[in-house]
Amino acid sequence: MRFSGLTDIGLKRDNNEDYIYLPREDSGIKLFVLADGMGGANAGEMASATAVKTVKDYIKNNFIKIERTKEELENLIRRAIVEANKKVLELANANEEYKGMGTTLIVVLIYRGRIHIGHVGDSRVYRLRQNVFRQITKDHSYVQELIRQGDITQEEAKNHPQRNVLLKAIGVEEKIKPDIITKGFVKGDIILVCSDGLTNMVDDKYIYEIIMKNIYDVNVACKKLVEKANYNGGLDNVSVILISN
Repeated sequence: MRFSGLTDIGLKRDNNEDYIYLPREDSGIKLFVLADGMGGANAGEMASATAVKTVKDYIKNNFIKIERTKEELENLIRRAIVEANKKVLELANANEEYKGMGTTLIVVLIYRGRIHIGHVGDSRVYRLRQNVFRQITKDHSYVQELIRQGDITQEEAKNHPQRNVLLKAIGVEEKIKPDIITKGFVKGDIILVCSDGLTNMVDDKYIYEIIMKNIYDVNVACKKLVEKANYNGGLDNVSVILISN
């Protein structure tokens, strides 16, 4: 398995509110985490960093204590996300400058041929398998709900004035219910984890093309994806993680 990750401030923002975590190459726990923070001043940075670090510590501290079945790993991720939500909310309530902060959160744990995903917000996970590239998470956003109801199309969603309105985020409400997904992770699969700084700036078909052109070098692929987002305007921070099996 090969992996790489990159986060970039973009061209229009004063600070980077995205935060990513990658495992060490020799780590026994293949854990990847990405968060896209929101809030005034440096609150977004604090929310994303707090969420990622809380998840990382919780999973590392509890991984050896569980059976590591599919159900146990899913529950571990769920509890880690709940803990992250609690920590971000506590910080926001205790510090006036952090009021209203929050963050998206993607947790990816790979173990024995499976990829376990926990997800809140509109950061995304895609899987490329046998030349088929598709999103495997569902955005927790207003426009995604409009799509689900049949009120707008995927194309209309791209330019909808409320496309950045989230229906769910870490640190906003006391109770959080993340989506938990488990998929197979077989030889040849490539997983992309990204913030909306990529997907708002680069169409899926071009993301697919960039990955395919650099399929044997995840480091170059990550760099090219970030470069493309910035070339197209770089309106937001952009973060990408690529995992190749």
